[in-house]
Order: sequence, then structure tokens, then C-alpha cells
Amino acid sequence: MSFNFGNSEAAIRTLKLSKCYQLYRHPRDRLKQFLWPHRWWGPRQYYRELWALRDIDLTVNHGEVVGIVGQNGSGKSTLLQLVCGTLTPTHGEVQINGRVAALLELGAGFNPEFTGRENVFMSAAILGLSQSEIAERVEDIIDFSGVRDFIDQPVKTYSSGMYVRLAFSVAINVDPDILVIDEALSVGDGAFALKSFSRIMQMRDAGKTILFCSHSLFQVESLCTRAIWINQGQIVLNGESAQVVTAYQAFLDKSAANSAPGTPITPHSDAPAVDKKYVLGNAHLDKVRLQAEGTNTSHAMIVSGESSIMIWISFVSDPALPCPTVAMTLQTKEGRIITSAATWEDEFAIQRTSAGSGQVYLKLDHLPLLKGEYLISAYLLCERGLHIYDSAEGVATLEVKQAGRLQGYFSIPHQWENHTITTHNDQH
Repeated sequence: MSFNFGNSEAAIRTLKLSKCYQLYRHPRDRLKQFLWPHRWWGPRQYYRELWALRDIDLTVNHGEVVGIVGQNGSGKSTLLQLVCGTLTPTHGEVQINGRVAALLELGAGFNPEFTGRENVFMSAAILGLSQSEIAERVEDIIDFSGVRDFIDQPVKTYSSGMYVRLAFSVAINVDPDILVIDEALSVGDGAFALKSFSRIMQMRDAGKTILFCSHSLFQVESLCTRAIWINQGQIVLNGESAQVVTAYQAFLDKSAANSAPGTPITPHSDAPAVDKKYVLGNAHLDKVRLQAEGTNTSHAMIVSGESSIMIWISFVSDPALPCPTVAMTLQTKEGRIITSAATWEDEFAIQRTSAGSGQVYLKLDHLPLLKGEYLISAYLLCERGLHIYDSAEGVATLEVKQAGRLQGYFSIPHQWENHTITTHNDQH
């Protein structure tokens, strides 16, 4: 059962929340279960049970930003749908204090025969706004969506991008107390993606309660104060986001090591080939170059502890935007990030021209990488280092050779010393 409750410091509370699905092998089994659920010797069951969630006890206080992580099929989306009321629990309760807006399957409730304006009124009413409140906000919703020229046309004539933008605009402009996000931190592309992301950040900074489900552990750790790891329908860990992300990443690494080898990341043969002119309201990478021992290359062979490399990253951006930030990662061929560097972490201020272009380089001296093959990736992010404008994953490779037999990824600075043991004879 799902309901609103009175004054409480909790925005969301679940009590022994469970959801079970009945899986039938054949359609006729569903009919037999309906017609003959019992026999004289007891109940009959023509299905098998799949418990998506089991006994979830969770409390989210007002103003908290809580991330949810877990593998596909772990129960994350089921939990969010139960919180939003689009699913009913098999057992347990969901208690909600405040208006909920969900960024799940955007536009799923739109009537394709209705116009965009009619769908705005219908969706906002479902989210709990009165007709007068909708009338006050409808123009802002339309302006934010950017589909004003088509707002009085049936949404079945919309492109998929227009459809999603209008649905997002409705959800984000009803002034919810609780925002539920499932892999939809930003929608659309270009300027609208940044605008949608910025609005969510404004809501976070304004103290709204946010439940955020994502496979991006970087975003979970960056945005959330707390995180919850769900596996096979149960909470494995609930705590500070960095702690949960670290534990979950270790679990993923162990699972990958124990399973059959997956598809490795395929490096790009070239740096991003893009037009050097910026896109209004957006930013993108222009070139990413690797230089090893003074030579430009996309595949460098280097010697552990001796060689140095330079990574050149240039970008173009709308000069009206705050100056972007840049990040670099080193990964194994299987995709595991082993180290990274970012301008915002190092408090490095990028110099940008009045036209919005910029170029930085990152120098890595005497790389302590041990033998193996590694991938270099580059990222262009917003000024906060959260929203990713553009990426070049596996843009270059490093093949590292070494003289010795050390194992691992890095050779860390160390020093051996003898400990002299003083004997009784030495004292005389």
C-alpha cells in the first residue's frame, strides 16, 4: 500500500517493502490459475515466483540526495516504481510525504492523440497540480521544452526528442518535493541536455529530496550524500556514497574477474573528428592527442618508470557558458579505471579564448605503470565537473614494457632497510 502521511522528518519511508512477480510458462497457465486456483487437496500454483524486492526498509529524509546502485535486474527500477506509485507492493508499505515527480519512462503517460498542450494539462493534473496552478506554469513548461511551434499539434507527430523534452519539462516544472530519477539525469542533446541537468542541480541546491538511480558511479558519488547498493532484491550496503561506491566497484571487479572475459573496450583509431565551430548552448572536444617522447601517436610503447607522455586536449564551447573542465582516465583494456586526473580536482583554471575555444595539456613524467596495455580517455565536463558534454574513450593506447617481474598496475615509491639485531656479544 502507498499513501501520504502527516508531518514527519522523512520524505520517503518503506517498511518491509516486497514485490513478487508471477511468471507463467504458457499463456494457458495464467487462465488455469484464474479458473482453478484450488483443488480439494489444496491450492494449485501454475507459475513460479520472482521476488524483485524483499523486505526493503528505507528512510530518506527531506533534503537528502540518495543514490541507488546495483546490477541490471537487482530491483532498483522496481523500487523507484513502487515509490512513485506506478507499481503496487506485494507486501509492505511505502510512505510518502510530499509531491513526487518521476523521471522514469518520460512521456509514458502521454496520449498520442492529444496535443502537446493538452498532454501538459493532463500530466500536470496527474502530478497533483490544480487547474489554476497549471495555468500559471504552462507557459514556463512550454518555453523550457522548446517545442512551442508544435505545442498545439498531436504529440504523435512529434519526434522522439520533442516528446521526451516536453515530458521532462512537465516533470521538472511542477515544483515537486521529491524527484525520482532513473538513468535520466539529462535528456535530449546539446543545449537542452545542459539545461535539464542544470535544473536538477538547482533543485538539489534548493533542498529538494532526490532519489537517483544510475550506473554512473562517478555521478552517484559526485551528486549524492548517501548511496544504497541493492543486489537480488535486498539492500547490501547503505551508507556514505564514497564508501558504497568503493564496495560496489570492488564487487563488480571481482565479478568480472570470475566470469568469462567480456568484450574489451575498443580504442578509437583517431581523435574526435568534429567541426571546430561551437554549438549554441553546448561544448565539445575538438582534438585529443597523445605525445610520447616528443612524437605524436595513438599507440605509444613506453618503458615503466622511464618514459614520459603528454596528452593534449582542445575544445570548443559556447562562450556564453561557464568555462568547461577537463578530465583524463587511464583504464585497463577491460574498462577498469585505474587512475584519473581532473582540472577541477587540481583547482586548475583553464584559459579560454573569447570565441570559446581552449587547449590544455597534461604531462605525466616517468610513468610508474607496470607492464600491460592501457587506454587513455578524455572528457569535457561542465564547470562543476558533473555534466559530461563530450567524451573520447580509448582515444589512445599505452603499451608498457618493464625490465623486472613486478606484478600489478603501478610501481609505488618504496624503500627497503635492514634492521640490525643487537646480540648480547655485540654489547661487550
